[in-house]
Amino acid sequence: MKIEVNLLAGHMVPLRRMSAGALLAFFGCLAAVQPAAALSEIQREEVPIPDDADPGPDEIRREQLPPPGAEEPPPEPEPEPDAPVTAPSGDVTVPLPDPITIPKNPPAAQPPADGTDALGEPAEPVPDILYDVELLPEPVRRMRGLIMEACLSGDVEQLRPLISIGQDPTQLSFGGIPGDPIEFLRELSGDEEGQEILAILYEVLEAGFVLLADDQAGEMYVWPYFFAVPLDMLDSRQRVELFRIVTAGDYEDMKNYGAYIFYRVGISPEGRWLFFVAGD
Repeated sequence: MKIEVNLLAGHMVPLRRMSAGALLAFFGCLAAVQPAAALSEIQREEVPIPDDADPGPDEIRREQLPPPGAEEPPPEPEPEPDAPVTAPSGDVTVPLPDPITIPKNPPAAQPPADGTDALGEPAEPVPDILYDVELLPEPVRRMRGLIMEACLSGDVEQLRPLISIGQDPTQLSFGGIPGDPIEFLRELSGDEEGQEILAILYEVLEAGFVLLADDQAGEMYVWPYFFAVPLDMLDSRQRVELFRIVTAGDYEDMKNYGAYIFYRVGISPEGRWLFFVAGD
């Protein structure tokens, strides 16, 4: 029997010419050479992946799938963008701002350097404040002493001989007195005996004084000096002197008014009691 095999070069080789060893080698090669398998027939090899392995950016993440028939867990909610802050419903108490505090004693105002007031008009010079009664003319010093002595007596009637009457009387009111001056003073007092008005008169004459010049009345000595000094120029010591005569509430009212308007006393250089009035 003649068998021929087609080899690599296409030549037919008769098997009978081959030795036994060559035949064994030839069929061994045939067994080694197998036809190529299709891709679908290639068996996939499962490579174990450790659980703690961190997949790279180009690798597929391995996840455990639920068994068939099990309910899938709900997906995790995606983070929402920041929502605007809204006030809670219901009554909301909003704290009020701290009250504005206005100082009771603002710094003393200084007169303008050009000698004018706030309206640009020539400012009146502030007179010298005096405390030494020895600087007073003797008639003035004597009248002041007599008035203060009558006040300390506690009897308002003791002022009668010191009050001028007639054509140029001692002024006790800007509108004039229709009746008796002592009765008028008693009515001004907060008590029935007139002792409060005596105390006020005494304290006024205890304060510092100034010498003023009037075009009609001429020179006069006036107590207290607050009548001629702007209140916003008083220092702390002078305000203590003022509070011996008026209250803090009176002081605030007078600052709003712009001048001292409480009781004051005037005595002429000749020693005549000119006035004891309050107001403007």
